[in-house]
Amino acid sequence: MLNMAASLLHEKTQIRVSSVLNRDVKQFGKKYLTDEEEDTCWNSDQGCPQWILVDFHRDVKVKDIQLQFQGGFAGKECWVESGKEAVHMSKTADFYPEDINSLQTFTLSEEPVATVMRIIFNSSTDFFGRITLYKLDILGEPS
Repeated sequence: MLNMAASLLHEKTQIRVSSVLNRDVKQFGKKYLTDEEEDTCWNSDQGCPQWILVDFHRDVKVKDIQLQFQGGFAGKECWVESGKEAVHMSKTADFYPEDINSLQTFTLSEEPVATVMRIIFNSSTDFFGRITLYKLDILGEPS
């Protein structure tokens, strides 16, 4: 029987971000990455790289990353780092999003087993390096 990947984000998952536009967390904070609302988003401040750190608080096998950018504010050269703790992570996949508004899914060929993972947006389609992200989901299974 084929095991379907499900969202690995749950109430104990902790998310940190590199920055928030003008430090305005009420309007552009990390909580909007996973709130399932179409009109809310995380908006980074300017500068590269930007990143999202996800602590699952358990070992998981990551299969897919789903991201929905605002066109004009998408990541260009991106990668995923994963490991058992934030200070000891290794690069597990590179990916290159399109500069579009629709949901994009990136399948990780290695399917790393990790407790923490960082998504790095090394560059942006925005001249100032800002990232605007309406949706984040990480799919896989408990390890």
